[in-house]
Parts: sequence; C-alpha cells; structure tokens
Amino acid sequence: MTRRNFLRLCSSAGLGFSSSIGLDSILRADEAKKSDPDGYPGPYYVVFNASGGWDTTYLMDPKGVDGINRLYQQGDILSAGEHHFAPTAKHIEKGMSNEDFFAKYGSELRTFNGLDFSVNNHTPCSRYMATGKLDSTSYPTFPALVAACKGADSPLAFLTFGNYSATGNLVPMSRVPYLQSLKLLARADFVEGNERAPYHEPFVSDRIERALQEQFEARVSSVRLPRVERSQSMLYSAQVNSKALQRVVPFIPKEPAKERLAQQADIALAAFRAGVCVSANLSIGQFDSHNNNDADQMKLIPEFLAGIDALLCKAEELQIRDKLVVIIQSEMGRTPDYNNGNGKDHWSIGSIMFLGPGIKGNRVLGATDEKQQLVPVNPQTLAIDPDAGIRVRPEHIHQCLREFAGIQDHAFSRQFPHGVPAGESLQSFWMT
Repeated sequence: MTRRNFLRLCSSAGLGFSSSIGLDSILRADEAKKSDPDGYPGPYYVVFNASGGWDTTYLMDPKGVDGINRLYQQGDILSAGEHHFAPTAKHIEKGMSNEDFFAKYGSELRTFNGLDFSVNNHTPCSRYMATGKLDSTSYPTFPALVAACKGADSPLAFLTFGNYSATGNLVPMSRVPYLQSLKLLARADFVEGNERAPYHEPFVSDRIERALQEQFEARVSSVRLPRVERSQSMLYSAQVNSKALQRVVPFIPKEPAKERLAQQADIALAAFRAGVCVSANLSIGQFDSHNNNDADQMKLIPEFLAGIDALLCKAEELQIRDKLVVIIQSEMGRTPDYNNGNGKDHWSIGSIMFLGPGIKGNRVLGATDEKQQLVPVNPQTLAIDPDAGIRVRPEHIHQCLREFAGIQDHAFSRQFPHGVPAGESLQSFWMT
C-alpha cells in the first residue's frame, strides 16, 4: 500500500514528518493544507556551520601583526566598504576568495567580531553557538526553534546536514543526505520514484486519502490508547505530507552538485521553493586545524564561501533570494599563535556574519584587539566600550535572532529562555 511504503521509507531515512504527532498537530496540518495549499511561504532560514573552528584572521577579522598569521602583513589587509578582510586570492587553488566574496556580498553583510564563547571545547561550544545556552542540553538550535514557531507542520520543517541539531522536542529533525533521497521522498507514491509506475491510479489515491481523512475525523472524539492515536496520526500525516512533497519535484536539479555545501544547498532550496521547509542547518567540517593551519584554512574557507555563494545564486534563480535569512558561523576561533605543528589550537573568541531581508548590510560590529582578545561593547549603542561595555556571548546573539524572526514571545521561545539581563540586551542590533 502506498502509505505503508511511504512510512517505511521515512523510517529508513530517519525523517520526521510532523510536529509532536497527535491530534492537535494533525488538525493544524489539515487546516493549514486547506488555507494554504502552496505551503510555507517564507522567510527561510539557513545556518552555515564551519565545523571545527575557523581562523577568523584569515577571513573577516584580519590581524597582520605579531606573527598571528604567516600569509600577509598589516599593510596587505583589504577592505570593501566597512568590511576589512584577509587577502586570500593568491593563496587558494579553488573556491571563492575573500576578495570576491566581500566584493559581491559586503553591501549586504553584517559582521560581529569579538564573540565570547566562554569555553574552547568542541561539544559545549557547538551547543552554545547553536542554541545560545551553554549549560543545558535540552535547548533547541535556532533553526529548529524558528521552524517550530513558524511552520512545524511542514513536511521537512527543519532540515539538518550535520553539526549540533537538537530540537528541544519541538519539531522533527529531517535528514535528507542526498538529492536522490529527496527524489524518492517527493515521489513516494511511485515504485522506486518512477513516475511511470504509480502504486495506484489517481482516483484510487484520492479515495484512499478521503477514506483516511473520514476515518481520522470519525475517531477524533473517541477514547484511544496513545499508541493507537499515534499510529493513526502518523498514517494520516503521511498521506497529507506525501502529496505536499510532490511539489518538490520541479525544483530538484537534474544533476547533483559536486561540492559538499552546494549539494546540501540544492536539497534545502528545493524544499524551500516547494513550501515544505522553514529552516536548514548546513555544515562542512575539518576546520579543526591543529596541524598545518594555513594550508587547511586556505582550502576550507574558500570552499565554505563558495558554498554560500552557490546557495545565494541558486536562490536567485528560484526567485526566493529575497526571502533567505543567512547566518554564517563556527563554534570557535583559532589561537593567535602557532603550535609546534604549524597549527593553531582552540580559541574561545570568534565572529559571526549575517545577511538577508531586513538586515542592514555593510556593517561591522564588535572588535578584537591586536592580540585577538575581544573588546567589550556598549549594548545600547553597540559602540566599542572597553571600560563599561559587556562581553557579547551567544545568548545575546540568539536573543537578537529571536527578535528578528518575531518569535521572542512565542510559547516555545518562552519555554527556553536565555536569561539575558535587561541592561545587556543589544539594542538595534540589525539596523545600527
């Protein structure tokens, strides 16, 4: 039977297709289907993760003094508008140079330098950066939270391709690792995804859907065991989401991209464009350059920037570029000195970048000094204030992200407070 095969495929792929599966969520899904047949309309949220800890001095926070890097001097540092960045074009073999990236996106880009991670171990840092909460493993990541608040009933509300991806049990975590996996999901009513081999003729599928809906509605008021209600809800939800996922088909590229981030971007963008996804967590690793820092960072940073560029260019082609909110981050930085293996170790101070509709670009907030130590900022003005300013930490950034997305007062957000003191709230973070 079609539903059975669809659910089996979902299970094998490790996918979730509804929020906390129960009566309320299914009724919401059915109501959403009737009121908005084209699905979630945006905005769409994308988090790019440079997993392992990037070297910010080779990107948006250049330092050409005291041997902090070995590829350029202070006088070689480049600028585009308000942005200052390390020169990399002469040091890379492929990917996107800093020169090209900032020339193309600097006017849209908002950077914050001097972010305090407080610790420098991968697991707590990844969790802290993703959720804004260092001392709890129960908090959801920002993309999971915004998906739960804005479109938990979407079939692939929160897509993740790795890195820390906790959901707080608010929304299913969907993993679609390959383009072929997305094709199979989008064509779940066909044998092995072959559109010429449907499990049922259209009129039979319609009758199955009507029968499932009538059966579900007839039992809404019945007293049932939780396991029975869950199984019936899953079946009905699979029916609704299977048809919604078919909208993905026209937006699936004919050929998979060769680059890691571009492959992830293709899947996320197809899901966005079809209205079946709210947010995506994209990631590539190997940034943990304890040995041969310069060679590793000059390979990975250009690949990372090229992946961001690929997503934005393809979003333009799909006509959703103006609905994309992009967050670009890593869980830590690299030390200002080299170790005996020509590498750099963990550093608890880093940077983050943003772009998207409603985010004022060509701006750099915060700073680090010549020793790569953060400089405090005034939370009201966001100006550098070494004497009376605060050390900006991930919870400050996450509070700003929630406010930007308009979910700061949602019940789910209140369920996971960050506890930022009123006097430390960053005022006008997106427009200053």
